[in-house]
Amino acid sequence: MKHQLITYLLLLTCFCATGQQTERQYLSGTGLGNTVTWDFYCSAGQNSQKWSQIEVPSQWELQGFGEYTYGRWYKKKGVEPSKETGTYKYSFKVPKKWSGQQISIVFEGAMTDTEVFINGEKAGEMHQGGFYRFSYDITHKITTGKKNDLKVIVHKHSANNSINNAERKADWWTFGGIYRPVYLEAKPKTAMNHVALDAKADGSLNADIDLSEEIKSGKIIASIEPLTGKGKFASKTIPLTLNGKKQHISTKWKDVISWNPENPQLYKLHLKLTDQNNKTLHEWSSRIGFRTVEFRAKDGIYVNDTKIVMKGINRHSFYPEGGRTTNREISKSDALLLKEMNINAVRFHYPPDQHFLDMCDSIGLFVVDELAGWQNCYDTEVGSKLQKEMLTRDVNHPCIVLWSNGNEGGWNYDLDQHFADYDPQNRHVIHPWADFNGIDAHHYPAYLTGVARLTNGYKVFMPTEFMHGMYDQGLGAGLEDFWDNWTSHPLFAGAFMWSFADNAVKRTDKNGILDSDDFRAPDGIVGPYREKEGSVFTVREVWAPIQFKKLYITPSFNGKFTLSNKFLYTNLKDCKMTYQLYKINSPLKGSKKEILGKGIVSLPQIDPGETGFAKMELPADFFDATVLEIEAFDPAGHKICNWSWPVKYAGEYFKLQHAGKTADGDVKLTETDSITTLEANGVSVSFNQQNGQILQVKNKKGIVPFTNGPVAVGMKIQYKECYAKQNLHSAQFVAKYLGGIDSIVWTMDAQGLLNMNAVMLNRAGGGKGFDDAFTDNEINNFGLTFSYPEKIVKGMEWFGRGPYRVWKNRVKGTNYDLWQKDYNNTITGESEYGLTYPEFKGFHANLYWAAILSDEAPFTVYSESDGVFLRMLTPEEPKGRMEGRHTMPVFPSGDISFLYDIPAIQSFKPISMQGPHSQPGNIRIKVGDEGIRMILDFDFKE
Repeated sequence: MKHQLITYLLLLTCFCATGQQTERQYLSGTGLGNTVTWDFYCSAGQNSQKWSQIEVPSQWELQGFGEYTYGRWYKKKGVEPSKETGTYKYSFKVPKKWSGQQISIVFEGAMTDTEVFINGEKAGEMHQGGFYRFSYDITHKITTGKKNDLKVIVHKHSANNSINNAERKADWWTFGGIYRPVYLEAKPKTAMNHVALDAKADGSLNADIDLSEEIKSGKIIASIEPLTGKGKFASKTIPLTLNGKKQHISTKWKDVISWNPENPQLYKLHLKLTDQNNKTLHEWSSRIGFRTVEFRAKDGIYVNDTKIVMKGINRHSFYPEGGRTTNREISKSDALLLKEMNINAVRFHYPPDQHFLDMCDSIGLFVVDELAGWQNCYDTEVGSKLQKEMLTRDVNHPCIVLWSNGNEGGWNYDLDQHFADYDPQNRHVIHPWADFNGIDAHHYPAYLTGVARLTNGYKVFMPTEFMHGMYDQGLGAGLEDFWDNWTSHPLFAGAFMWSFADNAVKRTDKNGILDSDDFRAPDGIVGPYREKEGSVFTVREVWAPIQFKKLYITPSFNGKFTLSNKFLYTNLKDCKMTYQLYKINSPLKGSKKEILGKGIVSLPQIDPGETGFAKMELPADFFDATVLEIEAFDPAGHKICNWSWPVKYAGEYFKLQHAGKTADGDVKLTETDSITTLEANGVSVSFNQQNGQILQVKNKKGIVPFTNGPVAVGMKIQYKECYAKQNLHSAQFVAKYLGGIDSIVWTMDAQGLLNMNAVMLNRAGGGKGFDDAFTDNEINNFGLTFSYPEKIVKGMEWFGRGPYRVWKNRVKGTNYDLWQKDYNNTITGESEYGLTYPEFKGFHANLYWAAILSDEAPFTVYSESDGVFLRMLTPEEPKGRMEGRHTMPVFPSGDISFLYDIPAIQSFKPISMQGPHSQPGNIRIKVGDEGIRMILDFDFKE
């Protein structure tokens, strides 16, 4: 919705009749979806060389002007970035009542060199730098009560080369325009122009105050109240004792509740500046949190005397229709989504929207706030100005625990000492990816992170980027190993995944396609519209602040769980845990799910970092259930995570589902010179006697094209011979092998159900290469595979872990349940071609049964063996991937596979540099072992 008229808003407080508070009047809208139309002229590209109109705030490319540039243009031979200039015009009226006050025009962000003119007069020097709030005092340039003219010239490419190198030669989209709000501010002539706070966990408050002019014998009256509205704290009167415009005050309140991300308690601080006659000169208000941040060398980062571990992610201010123009609603939903994933920290490559920091304050996220500089730094002259703008805007946010000076080489060392000039808290300064200032922020470290690093190092370890998420790689995949390893070390302070959302922009010049510049920007754990990829749920479980010790439910289970408290501040007695018992039937009994019971899991008093026991009272019918699901909630009632366990394992489950099915009936066995056919109840399956594979499947409706198998995966075999056997109410086809498979026995019963009983056993003989088929061999895929045409697949219903596909190093986050999904051909992260999550194709864990849905030839397969992965078709490689690179491991031949081992997917680093769950499996079977058995049942009836 576009608003031509924006009402007067006050900065952080309600309008006061005394006129002694700061007042705000928007000239633009407030963000994406709330804009004001200005006149606009673009110098080049789309819709250029003519006056038209544009919505403010916005990126002009998203409004159909100029040209799009991705910041790694310099990697392409002969390519130059777009360098158009935009000229904006707008007329506004200043309230008459503002006469005699100091009036400023404020830009929250414009890209990048910005010249501002008020009534034809230049407001001040050109501002350079695209991610920062800047303002001009225009008190003597405007006329109150009358119309005033505003002209703004924005240069997309900076005249300062260090700005271009820091901001626009970067791994992100580079846009142009006034992309954050523009507004007027009015303050009394004598005012607190800036307040920088240090509000500590013990209730003490220190503040540095910049006055607009000196006053004599003035004082500050300070008061706080909880934002919940419960309780009020007495005011404190503090005399101003210093000479000059810079003042410092100190006071203390008792019984405050400190801020932390698990209980983000906020207060409203109100400061009233009075003169010697007790006349109110100016009032200032802000939300604050009382908390103490410390960096302790060779130890860690402490907040409120608690050593923290940051479960972090990197985030851009970005949305497809707006570029870097977002809004408060996007900030809120993003922050809530991060919390849903049990993320407690976020980092940026530049100062984010102010409203996102507000959300981090109120929802509870630690923040690393960064001066921009993507692999190149600002020069000292311009960098010092931008540093001041960032800190003066952000200094009072309790969520910010660290300052960051640039990224990956974009550090200007001259600026490090000056963060403290504007921050009375003196928060620690880091250089991301560098070993600097007592913190090793090593980017994309290997699982064993190296000599003199964490393995044998003494600096606090905090990778500011790891688990790179290009397409479906990284993020959740391999996270469990890294996290278990690193959190066992006392010097670990946390790590930040790359990154939150795919940065795909909606191209106005390409019929609205979503463009992530091929492989450069699809790095998110969510899609551009925050579509959830599978890693969302893996991260949610791995980073859940309640962790269960691995458990199998057996008949001896008594309702007791071993769990650990991974919160930083919260005792588990303040949380809640519930359970539900499900009974899930297969297609043999109607394919349905019902709730058998629900109840409470008792949580004892377990402090952060400790392990203890939770207990549920088992209902009488507990072991009649199929699945137990447990869900946990934090003290505020927000969901933490849910977990599930099978109460019945695959063999027992199938027998119960199959019970009562009559064994009576005829089964026909037919043999020719080369084909053996088993036939019953309208189903016939023919086997090729020359290789032991299924040759043809038919039912009453016609042919079921499930063929070309079983083919061995991950083992060497040689077909040896076959024979057939007729029984009273069944018939068998038996194939014998050398090497990795001893035999596969196919049995057709009177219902037409085809049972496959395969024994993987180290069967020697048959010539070179078949002795010791399983002796610690490296395995990526292991099992049996078949062919089935993708073109006839309509969907899948299954009982197992889901609904997302898995990789060997990303099984966590899936749960046992009855699932269904329609066929889709989603290429993870490839937004241009459309995203439907969960993806249909890929590996699915812990198969009990799966109904392959097809209009032409559906069938159902059941597993009587535990731990079987179902491979359903083969995902396509991204079209925009780096030339010659594969983003996924190699899939087995065929289309549908049943596997005991599957490959891991790599992250930024190769598999060899990841942890144990990412490594290829190995198999060791020697003489005397029972071997590995896989038992499946196929129902090919129409």
